[in-house]
Amino acid sequence: MESERKIVFLIDDNATNLMTGKEMLKEQYKVYPILSADIMFDLLENVTPDMILLDVEMPEMNGYEAIRKLKENPQLRDIPVIFLTARTDMDSELEGLSLGAIDYVFKPFSAPLLLKRIENHLLLKSRETELKKINGSLEEIVHERTGQILKLQNAILNTAANLVEFRDDATGGHVARTQKYLQILVERMIETGEYYEEVSTWNIEQLIPSAQLHDVGKIAISDLILNKPGKLTDEEFKIMQTHAEIGEGIIRQIEIEANEHTFTKHARLIAGGHHEKWDGSGYPAGLKGTDIPLEARLMAIADVYDALVSARSYKRPMSTDEAKQIIEDGRGTHFDPTLVDVFSGVSDRFAAVVRGVDY
Repeated sequence: MESERKIVFLIDDNATNLMTGKEMLKEQYKVYPILSADIMFDLLENVTPDMILLDVEMPEMNGYEAIRKLKENPQLRDIPVIFLTARTDMDSELEGLSLGAIDYVFKPFSAPLLLKRIENHLLLKSRETELKKINGSLEEIVHERTGQILKLQNAILNTAANLVEFRDDATGGHVARTQKYLQILVERMIETGEYYEEVSTWNIEQLIPSAQLHDVGKIAISDLILNKPGKLTDEEFKIMQTHAEIGEGIIRQIEIEANEHTFTKHARLIAGGHHEKWDGSGYPAGLKGTDIPLEARLMAIADVYDALVSARSYKRPMSTDEAKQIIEDGRGTHFDPTLVDVFSGVSDRFAAVVRGVDY
């Protein structure tokens, strides 16, 4: 049927050449004989051909100028172009091919040769289009499977975090809230550009869920200490402090067995470093300043803030204003001064999390 045949534009300023070309092609293709490149561009506004056969030497706009204009248009640049020309020198052919033509056919040409070249190039274009569709489908499948894997990963992380939290009667909701605080801080850093070079390399979708494992080391702490009513003794506190190093070790072992992944790296750095302090007085390694991983410095603010506003058997929950003041008082001692400034800019959103409302 006429509508199923491929459309070929034949552009030549010589009417005789147009009629001759159309006679050669009309049995197999729907041919549009066109006298100039300007007319071709007018027609392209309504008709998209499968192939353009373009004469090189034409007045007003020659073939080289026409193909440059085609390639500049995103909607037209993928239409295959074959140059038809009487020029037989190598430089002219190289120029045409370098401008994006797929072939160069010299005049006078035989019908069988021209038909075969058009057939081959259209077949190649068709297979290229099919391959793009297949690749698009594969990308959709990969995207879907990746989403499923991320959901599974986050479910496992959440389950592991809950196992720890369920053992610690005093910290209900702590994991979920600290994740929200962390996300607020990171979003603010992206807005303000703080630590841009490092933050821009992060996969935020991996970072935020990884924070769920910040206290995974508590799984190795005795229930007698973890759920002790009242303050811990010095000895008990030393045992409690080991949860940071233990948590880092647990995640490092996962990396050894399953290879390091973005989220495990973030999780390891957070678990091992969120109790370090800017002035070097923290634990487990006594790291100081920017030697403390940035993820851990962020988590330190989120973790302490939530501890301050949460009730414990040995203390009342502080107000969000009181907690804000303590975080700001820790600027340059406990916490990274730059990150405290970031926190101050979003402290109202932290308070909204505490109240259980949208932030």
